[in-house]
Amino acid sequence: MTQVIEADYVVAGAGGVGMAFVDEILTHSDATVAIIDHLTCYGVNSTEMGGYSIDQVGLNKGCYELASGSEVVAYFDTVMRKRFLPSGRVRFFPLCEYNKQNNTAVSLTSGVTHEFRAKKKFVDATYLNVTVPSQREPDFKVTGGAHAVAVNLLPKVISQHQHFVIIGSGKTGMDAVLFLLTNGVEPERITWVMPSDAWMFSRFDVNPGRKFSDPVTKYVMGLLQAALEAEDYDDYFKKLVERKLVMQLDPAVKPGRWRCATFTPMELEELRRVKNVVRKGYVESVAPTEMNMSKGTHPVPADAVFIDCAADGLPKVPMVPVFNGNRITLQTVRMCQQVYSAGFIGNVECNIDADEKRKNELTQPVPLPYKDFDYLRCAIANCLNISIWMSEPAVVKWINESRIDLFSPILDFGCEEGLANIQAMGELIQQAVPKMQALLDGHMQQVNGDA
Repeated sequence: MTQVIEADYVVAGAGGVGMAFVDEILTHSDATVAIIDHLTCYGVNSTEMGGYSIDQVGLNKGCYELASGSEVVAYFDTVMRKRFLPSGRVRFFPLCEYNKQNNTAVSLTSGVTHEFRAKKKFVDATYLNVTVPSQREPDFKVTGGAHAVAVNLLPKVISQHQHFVIIGSGKTGMDAVLFLLTNGVEPERITWVMPSDAWMFSRFDVNPGRKFSDPVTKYVMGLLQAALEAEDYDDYFKKLVERKLVMQLDPAVKPGRWRCATFTPMELEELRRVKNVVRKGYVESVAPTEMNMSKGTHPVPADAVFIDCAADGLPKVPMVPVFNGNRITLQTVRMCQQVYSAGFIGNVECNIDADEKRKNELTQPVPLPYKDFDYLRCAIANCLNISIWMSEPAVVKWINESRIDLFSPILDFGCEEGLANIQAMGELIQQAVPKMQALLDGHMQQVNGDA
């Protein structure tokens, strides 16, 4: 038997992206929403996570407190139970397998099929397809009785092994190393497999809120000024390092990736304590005493556990129009901020009285980063988006009032200092974007030529 479910918006995906979009729909309209998710359930604008307190001790000292995984889950559960469902306008369908081709979902518990009908729009909050190591088998073969686990099991195995092999050089791998170090594991007991080093942000540069308006302003201006001063692509990153706008694990090793990882200088110093860093490409197979890698082999202690941190959390997908007929495909419209972007798109849907073309102008997708040159690609797209946003009063209003916007303290049209910041930023963007594009084009020509 098929049950027909009608709502103004049918949202596939109840993670941070989907919930941030729904939060704006509830805030700015009287629309009804049906949310579908395969599971049972970052911040949304209406509800704070934590209390904006600044850590006074530890590696994150000076930045806003960081939420643990359990706190994030509890936060979204609270938003669902205390805001969404009590509104009377949201129906939640967990543990359902959704088929976006025919807009049906089958309950994994009861087997009941639901047919969803959207009076306004179907919303795809799963397009970016975020994955974590615990959701799939390792990409490498495990042979000879070697012990390999997903990173989420690290707290369970930390007391069972003397040596740890961290496989993955992205944010997850970095966090795994920090977890071991802060829990008393000596750096000599850690082997870190790093297929390619990655650039990092300083967390002080990307903390939202007025307490961090000065560093955010400095970061934005520095990003643009560095481009204007740079002689070529390599010189651009050199100037970013000199301005401390990006960081690298080993000053002697040029990073080849950028995946939006953020760290404090103290965290970076901790990571640098690990000296057994293996740069021999990707792991193809592991055995009790050896790793086979794409660029050779490497020995490991016999009692080591392999920690899989290598899932591509944001796999590459083609960028598509956000607004397309009766469908909205949620994507990143500000680099490295997927949840914020979903809220932004929700605001455009509710508050911009314009045709589809204009809505898509305001929501140009910013490509997901992977390689080091994606930093420039994303920065260019970011700048172009900001220029367009400043031409739309409803967007500016939302940014100024947004709890989760990095630039709300800067883009304040109501004071003389804010107007000066906006004018200065606008002028820098106009000057810097062509130069940034030239730096990127020159580098890509060199890369393609070498290939």
